[in-house]
Amino acid sequence: MGTYGQDWASYQSSEPDTTGLSFVFVKVTEGLSYINPRWVAQRDHVKGNGLVWGAYHYPHMANDPGEEADFFLAQVNWRPGDLVVLDWEGYDDANRGVPRRAQAAYKEAWLRYVKRRLPYQPVGMYANLDYWRNVDVTGYFGDFLWIATAGRRAGDPGIAARWLFHQYSESGGMDRDYCRFDSVGELRSWALSFQPAPPSQEDVMPQWTTGPVEPGAQPTVVLVPSGSAWDHYPNRRLHLGMDQIAPTPPTGSVRVAIHNGMGWRSIRNVALSSAEGTVDVQLTSNDVKVSLQTATAGITYALETW
Repeated sequence: MGTYGQDWASYQSSEPDTTGLSFVFVKVTEGLSYINPRWVAQRDHVKGNGLVWGAYHYPHMANDPGEEADFFLAQVNWRPGDLVVLDWEGYDDANRGVPRRAQAAYKEAWLRYVKRRLPYQPVGMYANLDYWRNVDVTGYFGDFLWIATAGRRAGDPGIAARWLFHQYSESGGMDRDYCRFDSVGELRSWALSFQPAPPSQEDVMPQWTTGPVEPGAQPTVVLVPSGSAWDHYPNRRLHLGMDQIAPTPPTGSVRVAIHNGMGWRSIRNVALSSAEGTVDVQLTSNDVKVSLQTATAGITYALETW
């Protein structure tokens, strides 16, 4: 069955009609200096109508592909599910004199560089039949191929490669496209599938796991094993504080011992008072347990990762 979409540039208005559409690609940049003055309004219009949005860059292939990619990527605050596209064609003055071998090399470098920069976004390529058959030499198109074969029926581009989008006609100054997915929901789910999977529940590092330390007790807080959820968080700390409010702020100390899986280490006394708020003890990715002990009432702790 498939779904239908369009691709827009500055030739279109800021808010074209989206009736019957599931996705829209919008031109954002060209070369190293041009920015579509309507792309932000067009993107917001697409997303505001519940459609999947993609952004594309038109290259000047005599330039460095990394520099052009950086110029393009810097314009957008990329969100999960956004599609990223190289509009790989070059019949204009900026590209006509660039050898086709160099154009093919540009495509390879741009796609691979952008994928390294945006590993969690679907990064693909637009090409027409001429470029796909006569300029491409590797068949590499990143995560998806958007093929243009005007004059053919939607969804029947006439190529053997595993394409995802098909630009099949132009009508009323608007390029029209087809997608293999049968609904906007399926397309969005696919686009979001590039995001990293959240850690499994047993690996989730406790966020703001709080509790009091009873005087004389020695509670031990067990952390997840190193090499699992710890790896998702560059900063890890133990907050210690006092919850007593009194005319004369109480003071006390907490004995903190940290276990690294082989033995207790970093045994230290941390002095604090309610007037000081909290004192932080930094933790590392090798830590698996924290033990606390105090003789003072009103001591609390909290573990945080971020």
